[in-house]
Amino acid sequence: MRSGQALEWREMASPTLPKKSSRPEPYTRVAQNADGKLPRSQVGTNPQHLLITLLGDYWYGRTEHLPSAALVELLAEFDISQPSARAAMNRLTKRGLLLSSKRGRNTYCGVNPASLPLLKGTFSRVVAFGTHESRAWDGKWTMVAFSIPETQRQLRHAVRTNLRWLGYAALYDGLWCSPWDDQDTVLAKLSELDVGSATVVRAAVDPRSTLQPLSGWDLDALRHKYIEFEKEFSPILEDARRGALTASQALVNRTKVMDSWRNFIGLEPDLPAELLPQDWPRSRMRALCFELHDSLAPVAQARCQQILAKYSPELAALVTHQTAADLVR
Repeated sequence: MRSGQALEWREMASPTLPKKSSRPEPYTRVAQNADGKLPRSQVGTNPQHLLITLLGDYWYGRTEHLPSAALVELLAEFDISQPSARAAMNRLTKRGLLLSSKRGRNTYCGVNPASLPLLKGTFSRVVAFGTHESRAWDGKWTMVAFSIPETQRQLRHAVRTNLRWLGYAALYDGLWCSPWDDQDTVLAKLSELDVGSATVVRAAVDPRSTLQPLSGWDLDALRHKYIEFEKEFSPILEDARRGALTASQALVNRTKVMDSWRNFIGLEPDLPAELLPQDWPRSRMRALCFELHDSLAPVAQARCQQILAKYSPELAALVTHQTAADLVR
């Protein structure tokens, strides 16, 4: 990447599958002086992920600053300690996603307007994932081949992480594939990254090939991930249907199910139904996710308002919730 470039590229989160080595993480461009670096995925609860999800669910599109103490108390619902909560806010501020301010002795925190396109795009993609099973597939593959010198390791990593975020998988080290026809998107990304040697083609693969493009995805590991998701959240959905969750539990589980669903984006690109085994669990898991997410919305919003009202009744009145349909729009 050229030095002095006005716009920088930073990492976004992408999960890993058990069978694969560490998955790359996508880079996204935001306005100058805003790093836009979303937090890395990690095992266990990630305060930065939770805070971003909370702001997306209840402060969507707003840039008014919220009392930091209120955000600390919101994260405490997830058993996040005060030091960890404040550290998360500081890190998100350093990445340019949030801005901080002071009013007297009190500190406030709000979404950086420059990062709104990144955040909105991310949330829209999360809720749209799993909706393309009826999308027609022409049987062809988009292939991206590139060659980057060993001296440009950072660029090589950037290309791989961006391709993964766009839904590509590595068939060979320098050959990546996707079933969908998005040549304009991938060519624009390669150009933005200053890749000098790259070829993009859309073609059918000879069935006599000893390695087919679908092998780039570990379907057994993917199915296992979906079943783990079902085992965790199906009992919670049953409790929600019975009205057996407290307001605090509604807030916590609504955020957790969205955070968990987001992980699947980096694992598969809404693979066409023609390529998948029968009874593939993706659409069933999506239905589970968003029934839980949407049904808990009013109670979770009320809990969020209850906490924020201790610090600012005026701001608490501005809290809203977003359904899956809202976020897709």
